[in-house]
Amino acid sequence: MRLSALIIRLISLVVTFFGVAVVVFVLVRVAPGDPIAMMIGPGASPQDIADLRALYGLDKSIPLQFLIWLGHVVRGDFGTSISLRESVTEVVFGRLPATLELAFLALAIAVVIGGFMAILAARWRGTATEAGVDLFNGIALSVPDFLWGLTFILLFGVAIPIFDISGRVTPTLELPFVTNFFLIESIVRLRFDLTLDLLGHMLMPAMALALPLAAVISQILKTSLKEVMHQDYALIARTKGFSETYVLLHEALRNAVTPSLTVIGVQFTFLIGGTVIVERLFSYEGLGNLAIDAVINRDLPLIQGIVLLFAVIFVGVNLAVDLCYVALNPKLRHG
Repeated sequence: MRLSALIIRLISLVVTFFGVAVVVFVLVRVAPGDPIAMMIGPGASPQDIADLRALYGLDKSIPLQFLIWLGHVVRGDFGTSISLRESVTEVVFGRLPATLELAFLALAIAVVIGGFMAILAARWRGTATEAGVDLFNGIALSVPDFLWGLTFILLFGVAIPIFDISGRVTPTLELPFVTNFFLIESIVRLRFDLTLDLLGHMLMPAMALALPLAAVISQILKTSLKEVMHQDYALIARTKGFSETYVLLHEALRNAVTPSLTVIGVQFTFLIGGTVIVERLFSYEGLGNLAIDAVINRDLPLIQGIVLLFAVIFVGVNLAVDLCYVALNPKLRHG
């Protein structure tokens, strides 16, 4: 990617981020409900309410509030949570690792399932196997992630209780964590008892998030594989006596993955957004669960901080995908 193109892309990301900041700031303030009225007691005097509004800067005009808030955001200060009385930055980044671990586990599951289904369908194209894969894709994609979550709770949490359906980790365990990346740290510390416990809590919400994404990956990769299998290099490999499976895995797969990369990146951002409802279903202590609490409590600084962080993740993932796509495609790299 040329330097000028990269600079233009970075500028567009800054403009996007600013636009998101304006929209979320205005929307949370014109929405009905007064956060001060929700946090103050019924016997408070008008002066108490006025003092509290002044404390959180809500007594100023919306444009002035935005400029003051934006100035703090540029310095990394997202304000103080109205409901939690803590720094928004500390609260948000304290919950972010849990959501990232859940999202990446869901992505890994989706890539494995989707890739396996696509390879099956491409290998036995035109048979009942491909029809079965298409049926799986249709069902997995038509059922939303939160409904998958409810199904898993009923099946594996109630009917056959083999997985935990609430929380992130069993509280009674010894938790010697230094960071909030519990899963990663448990592996590094060789505390595999904690690793298994964490995975036991994460597996069902991760599967609920992964299945719709797996269907998308399967369909896109299957289409790419079927196209690549008719290319010249695949035909040449067949004439050399290589089996169809060898041609698929060693010749076609590496060329078919690249077109799927952009789709996976875009879908991953939607997957992170989907954690909001799924985390609530499983009482998972992540950013999505925190977002719902912030909306219920009309916690304006916390809502703004969470939405902006989601926006940063969205634009960051898309930029990373673009760079990876260019790195894997020499024509774009030198174009």
